[in-house]
Formats: sequence, C-alpha cells, structure tokens
Amino acid sequence: MRFKTFAAFVAPSLLMMLLFIAIPLFSVFTQSFYVTQPIFERVEVESCTPGFPNPVCTTRTSSRPKLDENGKTVTETRFVGLQSYRNLIQPDRVRAAVAAGSWSQLMTIDFWRALRFTLFFTLVTLPMVIVLGLTIAMAVNNAVRSIRGPVIFISLLPFIITPIIGGLSIRWLFIGDGIVTRFMEWLTSQNISMFSQAWTLELMMVIYRVWAVAPFAFVIFYAGLQTVNRDTLESAIVDGANRWERLRYVIVPHLMPLIIFVALIHLMDSYRVFEEIIAFSSQSYVISLQWLTYDLLTPDQSGNRAISRASASAMLTMVGIVILLIWPLRRTWREHKGRT
Repeated sequence: MRFKTFAAFVAPSLLMMLLFIAIPLFSVFTQSFYVTQPIFERVEVESCTPGFPNPVCTTRTSSRPKLDENGKTVTETRFVGLQSYRNLIQPDRVRAAVAAGSWSQLMTIDFWRALRFTLFFTLVTLPMVIVLGLTIAMAVNNAVRSIRGPVIFISLLPFIITPIIGGLSIRWLFIGDGIVTRFMEWLTSQNISMFSQAWTLELMMVIYRVWAVAPFAFVIFYAGLQTVNRDTLESAIVDGANRWERLRYVIVPHLMPLIIFVALIHLMDSYRVFEEIIAFSSQSYVISLQWLTYDLLTPDQSGNRAISRASASAMLTMVGIVILLIWPLRRTWREHKGRT
C-alpha cells in the first residue's frame, strides 16, 4: 500500500483522536494546575431600622463578588501547582490515619473512599464476568442447534438494555415496597432495607454489573469457540481427557487472547463506574472516582465549581486505569513477540 493511500485512510481517525481525545486530555491536565476563583470586594452596606422621625442606621462591611459591566462575576486564574492534588488526596490526614491505624478514619476522605470501592468493584467483577461469559458460551455451543437462536437472544437481553435503565429497574425491584423486597419480607417475616447499608448496595452493584456485562463476554467467547481446532479436541478425547482437562488445556489456551481482550475492555469500563452510583442513589454510602469527578464539577450554592480538583481527580482516574492495564498489555505483547 502506498503511503498516500495509507495516510488517506489513517488521517481521519488521527484527526478525530487529536480533536476529541488528545486536546481535551491536555486541557484537563493543564486545568489541574490552575485554580479559577471569583474576585471579592469589600463594600459598606447601610441598614436602617424603621422609625420616625429618628430611624437608627448602622453601617457594616461585607464581601461580595466583583461584577463587570455586563453583570458577570469577575474571576482570576492562578497557578497552584500540585495543590489541587494535595487537596484531593489530603496526605496529612492520610498520614494521621495510617499512624493511628484507623481504617475508618481513612475512609472519611472522599478520594480514598471512592478509590476503595472502585478497585473492589473492578477486581471483583472481572473474574465473575469472564467465568460467567465463558460458561454461557460453552453451554450455548454445546446446546442443540434448534434452540441456540432463542438462547442467544435471551442471553443478549441484559447487554441491550441501557445501563441507567437497567440499574433503575433493579432499584425499583428492591427499594421500599419493591416486588423482591416484599417477597423477601414475607419469606423471612422481617423488615428488609437493601439501600440502608453500604455492603448490600455494593453487592447489588456487583451483581448488576456482572449481569449486564457478561453477555458481551459471552458473544466474544462464543465466536472464539467456533474456531477451536476440532482435531485437537478429538485427539484429547481419544487420549482420555475429561471435560475439565479439555477446557483447561485446549479451550482456555485457545481463547486466551480473547480473554485478555475482554479483561482490557472490562477494566477500562468498570474503573469508570458511574451509572450504578446514580441508579442506586448510593452517594451517602458508596461513591466511585468517576462520581467524585462529577460531584466536584457540580456547581455549589454560589454557582462555583471545583474544576481544578475535578481535573486532578480525572487525571488520577486515568493513571489508575493505566496501572491496571499494565499486566494484560504486557502479556499481550509477550504473546505477540512469541508469535513473531
């Protein structure tokens, strides 16, 4: 392929990546080192008590945002270096919590509380998605051909549903007098509140994410199973290998590149968990790094947003994703070099 032809194919993708990934990422990185705040001015305000003919008047000094000629608040941007990262991580409080050996004290810091749940959610759901997806794929692959179509359709339904809608549906089943909650209360003769404790919320989020994402893994693994060498499988059967041994020594090694691919996609997606936090309204008990960034960008009562800290949170989230992807990327690189 000539270079001009190659460039014509690649240039649009590179341009889109530059406009929608590289430039915004650089902007977020830059904003994490600057703080934009309104400029306040001191003004004297006179207030008088009602009275005639001698009202009592007092003068007090107060601060208010300075306005320009268009009535907009005047702001100033200044370089603060790593201060936004320090405000987010709060190293002084971390050292105090570590010195006291207090886990609960550390969990009072929003960033570390969000990081704990994000890592827990990501690392727990990953093996469950892979195992469940592979189990469904093998079950469908071994099913009678006449029922494969309906089974595949039913298996893909959770993946078709919009995440926020699926999360809200699960919430409505369990919250208050939801159908499932009412049935559990009738079965146990006890009042049950699934949304009043952190561990029950986390359990429901994990179950929902596995239910919603496993179909994606199923599709990938099912396609991979169609390429398994039948001669190798038959040879393993002739040699006396049972189902588990065929799975371990023939099928899983063949599907390993696809397993790594599913792991990469799931790690990037789960580390940015957000829909479950919103759908389950778990902000009082459980938060994630992505939700923390969103919360910092939400205007407060004065209309101000912590853009610098939100940018720092976004950059730290990206660093966490990169760290999690090191192992699968290294494994993929080794396999690629081994084949070449």
